[in-house]
Amino acid sequence: MKKYMVLAMGLLLTGCSDSEVGDVSLGLFTLKDIKLDSMIDPVVTGVTCHVASVEADLSLSDPSDSSISCRQTGEITAAMIASIDKSKSGEVVFKKSKSIFLKSMKVRRIYDAKSQTLMYLSYSTKETSGSFKHSLSTVPLWGTSAYITAKTEQ
Repeated sequence: MKKYMVLAMGLLLTGCSDSEVGDVSLGLFTLKDIKLDSMIDPVVTGVTCHVASVEADLSLSDPSDSSISCRQTGEITAAMIASIDKSKSGEVVFKKSKSIFLKSMKVRRIYDAKSQTLMYLSYSTKETSGSFKHSLSTVPLWGTSAYITAKTEQ
């Protein structure tokens, strides 16, 4: 009995997060809530992303659905952009466990050099109902010191 109580307490604590800024109940007769997390990009610190995802308390696996919205909330410099991964797959900047069965929600930053835009892709690492759930938000560099103006020929 003690073993199960320790496991249950551990599962409850893994749901706690210092990045959580909101918690919306989905109703009186459900154990599912929409959790809202706020995350600042660790390299491009002028970008804040808000991720909404469904969490099922006392369940071994949370649903895979999530939504993301990222905005410029501070300065974005050329030095920040110079230090990010510019490959087509970008890099994972956030990760949150969604299950004890190795399912997680990740947020990946990808740089679109042609449009000078940062793309933030939120996605689940496990297939659900024949689909990998994902959501996309973009932050254009236009109006920041990181934006590179095309040189005109004279």
